[in-house]
Amino acid sequence: MALVVLALYALIVHAHLLRKVLALNVMSSGVFLVFIGLARRTPGEDVPMAADPVPQAMVLTGIVVAVAATGLALALIVRLRVLTGRTTLGDDTGD
Repeated sequence: MALVVLALYALIVHAHLLRKVLALNVMSSGVFLVFIGLARRTPGEDVPMAADPVPQAMVLTGIVVAVAATGLALALIVRLRVLTGRTTLGDDTGD
């Protein structure tokens, strides 16, 4: 949960878009860690302390989606840099 809180703070405070993308990646890593930590099953008769495969599959899918979203965000940042010459969020000066 500390990773999620730290990344949320960075997401709100920083204006630079690359830092926001990095904060989103750290936040998703924190969510994945929490989700995997909660995926343990109680000890059963046939398999002692086996992890539930459904949350593991969901986290793997989430990692793939996070990588794709990061690639898209970085491509959009590069395009914004080419068009406007800046990579930060700020006030529009009446362009």
